[in-house]
Amino acid sequence: MIQEFRRAKRRKAPDVILVTDAMTARVVGRVGNLSETGMLLIASEPFVEDALYQLSFTLPDAPDAPVEIGAHLLWLDDATLAGASWAGFRFIATTPSLAHRLQGWVNAPGSHYA
Repeated sequence: MIQEFRRAKRRKAPDVILVTDAMTARVVGRVGNLSETGMLLIASEPFVEDALYQLSFTLPDAPDAPVEIGAHLLWLDDATLAGASWAGFRFIATTPSLAHRLQGWVNAPGSHYA
């Protein structure tokens, strides 16, 4: 049996959730999984490890309310897809309302946990 050591429950993205760099307006990848405290990004653009980013994405249940959030890139790893990488982000400076919204999406009925 695999034991889960993460502090926050994560939900796999059931559909493609594109992530944009809010500073450049470029799509930089898609959400692999998401929690209230961070996400796994399947990155299609290069990133710098240990850097800070301002990211934006829209959750499927709220297309008119994009999430814009600061994120710290903790780690990078090559993905199996050519030209892609895995990027682990920790969210920074989240508001209680945004954390609650993310937690609600992760815990929604029908969620598939990562």
